Amino acid sequence: MVSMLMNEYITLGRSGLRVSPICLGTMTFGNDRWGSEDKESRAIYDRYLEVGGNFLDTADGYAVGKSEELLGRFVAESKLRDQLVIATKFTFNAEEGNPNTGGNGRKNIYRALEGSLKRLGMNYVDLYWLHAWDRVTPVEEVVETLSDLVRAGKIRYYAFSDVPAWYVARAATLAECHSLPKPIALQLEYSLVERTIEREHIPVARELGLGVCPWSPLASGFLAGKYKRDRSTEDGKGRLEILKNANNPVFDKFTERNWKILSVLESVANELGRSLAQVALNWAATQPGITCTLIGATRKSQLEDNLASLEFTIPAELRRRLDEVSALEPAHPYMFFDDVLQGRISGGVTVHKWQ
Repeated sequence: MVSMLMNEYITLGRSGLRVSPICLGTMTFGNDRWGSEDKESRAIYDRYLEVGGNFLDTADGYAVGKSEELLGRFVAESKLRDQLVIATKFTFNAEEGNPNTGGNGRKNIYRALEGSLKRLGMNYVDLYWLHAWDRVTPVEEVVETLSDLVRAGKIRYYAFSDVPAWYVARAATLAECHSLPKPIALQLEYSLVERTIEREHIPVARELGLGVCPWSPLASGFLAGKYKRDRSTEDGKGRLEILKNANNPVFDKFTERNWKILSVLESVANELGRSLAQVALNWAATQPGITCTLIGATRKSQLEDNLASLEFTIPAELRRRLDEVSALEPAHPYMFFDDVLQGRISGGVTVHKWQ
């Protein structure tokens, strides 16, 4: 893929919803630990819209609901509701000790959506994400509930974040068989240091017509080059440093493999005369199957740097270096799907799938 523009919109999956190639994630809005102050959050919001961005992503659990409140206030003050695609999420529990204020059951989905709409000051959201698989709710219940909300006009579309590939395949198939609204997208972690979704999720998304929106394409700032090998940053405020004892594997980025990837990324960025963040974002945004990449920013200057990732193309040789250093390790059964073993299946004849 060549360079893009923010106002060159693309449909999100097999739907009529048009979104920018970069989505502004607002997890930093209202977050007093590693986020932005309200004034800076508004500056980030205004600049994103100024360059043509239209897709804003939040969740009921971000900053304990303050992210939704701030985003809703900004949208109301700018009077641009109809121009924007507003997405929020449900799943994570809102009340310790109460099993029905979390998860993906019908009771919690209705509770969560009512709370989100109230905080946003809106009567509908454009896209409602299931935030994570809860391992217990039948997929039929999830599809039926979200379909009911589409028909009621409370949500326009729904999609899945952080779920197994088989789960979204089953949900999409059930919806299609019963003539119900289908999920239109997947939101999953994806970056040079986290390429696992290439094995199952991207293929299923392409097969079923789902958009793919990667989160954390900079690996929580690791790929921006802000961390040293002692895990510190110059200002001592990096997210990975603050959350290093959170016991969350999402923030476990300080591995020898990842430092090697960062070293190659730094070399490629120097050759291109670009920042590490710009190259890492460009690589993720232009990978096969990727629709729209989520970015977050704590400062307006950081947003400006990230937006510049759309302005250039990574030459093939430099891209090859990034691909090779970050490649997934061979694993069963995926080695059966590479060209060597597929050649034994096809008798050495090249066979192309009809598209």
